[in-house]
Amino acid sequence: MPRPVIGICAALERARWSVWDQQAALLPRNYIEAVQAAGGLALMLPPDPALVADPGEALDLIDGLMLAGGVDIDPSAYGQPRHEETTGTVPERDVFELALLRAALARALPVLGICRGMQLINVAYGGTLFQHLPERFGHHEHCRTAGSFDDADHDVHLVPGSLAARVVGGTLHATKSHHHQGVDRLGEGLAVSGTSALDGLPEALELAAADDAADEDDPGRPGRPFLLGVQWHPEADETSPVVGALVAAARSALAEAALSEG
Repeated sequence: MPRPVIGICAALERARWSVWDQQAALLPRNYIEAVQAAGGLALMLPPDPALVADPGEALDLIDGLMLAGGVDIDPSAYGQPRHEETTGTVPERDVFELALLRAALARALPVLGICRGMQLINVAYGGTLFQHLPERFGHHEHCRTAGSFDDADHDVHLVPGSLAARVVGGTLHATKSHHHQGVDRLGEGLAVSGTSALDGLPEALELAAADDAADEDDPGRPGRPFLLGVQWHPEADETSPVVGALVAAARSALAEAALSEG
């Protein structure tokens, strides 16, 4: 069986290399390496206006979608005025990724959102964001050193039986954090399956169960579409199983598709 293809949304940033100083489509290499280490084939997906109108052209090429970290989401995407600490927004990226995400969800394609990606999942479901967490919680512990994961660890409490807890193999997980925004109003249809041990900020999101009963539609049970958002950075932790779980879900979907076609 071929490797499952994981599409990873890339940022648009000003970059310098060799003698050049230009805008570039960028993706930190650790996202790519995490997918490859789990047995997947990484495919960068830069913003593309044509794909906003027809996301299926890209989704036909991939078996799973990863929404990577990056700059703040423009608050116009969730109907809020801009906070003075909200900077570096790229609406072109927001529009592209939201279109790709919504189409992927309609297909039940496995989706993992990391940091900004988790926030984007919440926005796609109609949720909002805190635009500057220090103003809300009175500390900078979610982003201790800008541009570094050094001393960036904190624990997250995960809901027993949730997809997040099954993926990491427990209900207490050490994470690497680097963000100044976070989930405020939860999007409809989502459940918070992880919270920061620092202050209770939502740090894992997934599909909510159809009802309160722990039945076959529970998001923590096999057969439920794989949709997971994590506020931390598993790609920066070689021991993290999170990216591998996305690749495994994509591999399973690929195998099921092959069986149905055979």
